Amino acid sequence: MRSIWNGAISFGLVTIPVKLVNATENHAISFRQIHTEDSGRIRYRKVCELEDREVSQDEIGKAYEDADGSIIPITDEDLSHLPMPTARTIEIVAFVSADRIDPLQMGSAYYLAAGGTPAAKPYTLLREALKRSNKVAIAKYALRGRERLGMLRVVGDAIAMHGLLWPDEVRAPEGIAPDADVTIRDKELDLADALMETLGEVDLKDLHDEYREALEEVIAAKAAGETPPEAPAPATGGKVLDLMAALENSVRAARESRATPTGEAEVTPLRGGAAPKETGGKKTTKATAGKPATARKSTSGAGQDTKKTAASAKSTAKKTTATARSTTKDTATSTPKDTATNTATSTAKKTAPKKTPSRKRSA
Repeated sequence: MRSIWNGAISFGLVTIPVKLVNATENHAISFRQIHTEDSGRIRYRKVCELEDREVSQDEIGKAYEDADGSIIPITDEDLSHLPMPTARTIEIVAFVSADRIDPLQMGSAYYLAAGGTPAAKPYTLLREALKRSNKVAIAKYALRGRERLGMLRVVGDAIAMHGLLWPDEVRAPEGIAPDADVTIRDKELDLADALMETLGEVDLKDLHDEYREALEEVIAAKAAGETPPEAPAPATGGKVLDLMAALENSVRAARESRATPTGEAEVTPLRGGAAPKETGGKKTTKATAGKPATARKSTSGAGQDTKKTAASAKSTAKKTTATARSTTKDTATSTPKDTATNTATSTAKKTAPKKTPSRKRSA
């Protein structure tokens, strides 16, 4: 990695030569401006307004524009007389707890690399001192023509520096929060907590820029002369009319999406029974749709199972009827109707007495 600044860390009377290296990189896809008629590049040229001609970099200087529009030229010689003790030095001024730093102040991040072999020991000393104290160092440094504020902390085996805004550069959040009188119920907070717990944590390494990936696909398709892929329409969220309903739906959706690693809901077998069989994607019959889970069956054998169940129930009912009738009525009084009813089942045939045909007496 190429260094963008060379200097030293001033740690009391200890001086640590270091090199400043960018700790982050920008992966955003940049575009060029073109003339839509012929795809010619559109470039910006530096033109003097008074002479109406393009000027070179050697002819360009600095100036301050006053509130009334007047121009005050500032030369490099004028700037050389300004006091800037941190021109080539990162001057540590204090060590504080990390929670003292407002995240709103944090800006660009850099790595501080030891500048040569002699800097290895003092560099390691500062790093280990920061580790053991669980603190960060507040420092001043100069970069790109201005003095800045920074925070030094340990990242792995290296020292990183975050550029900080000066306290007066952070705006106060006045007039930002809603001024309406709002009452939040405990049940709403409980649902919000449940939603937070359901969503859980995430490994930041798993997050990626989906827009940039889609844009790369569009560019690749255009370069190959193909039709760019169409992105799915984003889901449109409706107006929040009922906060409780929105929270409940959010919790339910989050739980369903995180039920299993594949996003499918888990099936828990019933106690004392076997796990439900797979239905192969078929819908259950209307007759069993509203019954409890223990009475539901797959439609793969719905017709046969229904017939067997109905026949069994009918047989049991007829058995009970036949037994009751056989014990309360005399065998001789059995009627053809009773006989027809009893002969519907095998049990009725055994319990019901058989009629013997009357024999003709010989004269």
